[in-house]
Amino acid sequence: MAKSHTTFVCQNCGAVYPRWAGKCEACGEWNTIAEEGGGNDSIPAALRTKRRGRAFALEPLEGKTEEAPRTASGIKEFDRVTGGGFVKGSILLLGGDPGIGKSTLLIEAAAALTKKGKRVVYVSGEEAIAQVRMRAERLGLGKAKVELAAETNVEDILATLKDSNTPALVVIDSIQTLWTETVDSAPGTVTQVRASTQALLRYAKRSGAAVVLIGHVTKDGQIAGPRVVEHMVDAVLHFEGDNAHQFRILRALKNRFGPTDEIGVFEMTGEGLREIENPSALFISERDLGSPGTAVFAGIEGTRPLLVEIQALVAPTSLGTPRRAAVGVDQSRLSMILAVLEARCGVRLSGYDVYINVAGGLRILEPAADLAVAAALVSSLSNATLPADAVYFGEVSLTGAVRAVPQAAARLKEAGKLGFTRAVIPEAGKNEAGEGLQINTVAVLTALVAEIAARSPRAPRRAVGGTEEA
Repeated sequence: MAKSHTTFVCQNCGAVYPRWAGKCEACGEWNTIAEEGGGNDSIPAALRTKRRGRAFALEPLEGKTEEAPRTASGIKEFDRVTGGGFVKGSILLLGGDPGIGKSTLLIEAAAALTKKGKRVVYVSGEEAIAQVRMRAERLGLGKAKVELAAETNVEDILATLKDSNTPALVVIDSIQTLWTETVDSAPGTVTQVRASTQALLRYAKRSGAAVVLIGHVTKDGQIAGPRVVEHMVDAVLHFEGDNAHQFRILRALKNRFGPTDEIGVFEMTGEGLREIENPSALFISERDLGSPGTAVFAGIEGTRPLLVEIQALVAPTSLGTPRRAAVGVDQSRLSMILAVLEARCGVRLSGYDVYINVAGGLRILEPAADLAVAAALVSSLSNATLPADAVYFGEVSLTGAVRAVPQAAARLKEAGKLGFTRAVIPEAGKNEAGEGLQINTVAVLTALVAEIAARSPRAPRRAVGGTEEA
């Protein structure tokens, strides 16, 4: 018998090393390399069964195409993100922070499918069956005909699924708890996660069942495990939010059968997740009217226009290096906007701490928010209140020019629907028709800065001795 050997695998990226090292050279992380057994990989190549290659037929690119067969979950926001529901024979990975509502969302989707007469199997590797039942009863889904199991062995799970009618949906909670006998390593390691996912992937393709895997995330918000798992699955969804806000955002990071830029908005309540059909009205419902440093941004998430409030606070600093903090906005994008304001517009921010926040916990990724962020920053610095009935969108270049952004008509239509009467947009969009909106265009950021500064209340000057001057 061949002598078994061990390898050292990075638990962050899956890189393999012949010996232990403190730092992974592939991903740059420290203390992520762990020893794992070789398993079947320890068999020498000379002893493995050799098979001659089999010729296969090649198909032309031109031919009939059919839409992927889908099973709608019954949750509109979930179906929007997935592109219409669960695709038969597909495997989906759902990630998110602990306690964000991943299990709650999938239990609700499973219960909705059973109401349509579909068979659903929910396999929990983290909780006992009694705990899953308690959650279902709290959500008012205790009578749903979802089949439950508490198991972590992949071979036992597949044997059970193959021994009965093929279910429409199989939920695995979570992939990090599974282990397979074909790999000699502990559950949760890179090798186990990869092997377990591969076994479930083969089952999904052969049986036609849709499989959903729940995945843990790292402290950086990335789905834990090797990155190869994200390439193996057909779709990767991420559930965003935090305990400080009741809103939850379901975002598609990868989808072979649908769009990758759609989002679904939910609200976490005592009775589970509630769908938000008009998120724009919800995100701006509690905005601070008449306060400096706030601007409403008309954004686009997928095909959905979305209005959110961007808040800025510019305060004098006592530190040698001013602080820059951004919540919901890319930090590097904020640094670029600050540099453009200082270099092109003469706005001195080197002696101020800068804080940016997107109200409601939403994370903005598109550069169209540059103009709204800049307007909020200048408004806070000059203590000038922006018009409460105005929305802003536009991309700011390094030269200070304001560039056009796509789908301007949809942004303006959503703003007009929610009662806004004016919009500040790039010069290239001056021909866009708004729903009764007054369109104000800006070609360079300097013009917007001057317009906001003109709104600033004039403070009385003080002489050296401290007395006021006219």
